Amino acid sequence: APVYFDFDRSAIKWSEREKLKGIAECLNGDNVAPLSLEGHCDERGTEEYNMALGERRANAAKKYLNRLGVSDEKVRTTSYGKNRPAIDGSNERAWSKNRRTEFVSE
Repeated sequence: APVYFDFDRSAIKWSEREKLKGIAECLNGDNVAPLSLEGHCDERGTEEYNMALGERRANAAKKYLNRLGVSDEKVRTTSYGKNRPAIDGSNERAWSKNRRTEFVSE
């Protein structure tokens, strides 16, 4: 499940930490494929700003996983900014689902 973020923020919310703990448990196991952490934003803001914010979100998830014992070799980060929305729309329902980091097996 994606980790969701507040508007214009890259801090991991308390409500999202359990998701990361579950991912860390899997990644700390044996014979686990690396994950790509993909940072995303809602449609508001410039392309450049959203690419940077998406990167900060992916890196925040990576740092949290590192604190839980996951090595850097098991995760990599990338940002898609606002280019890959989970939900189309210009309202808070859509925006809240687009402010996320997704975890994709490599």
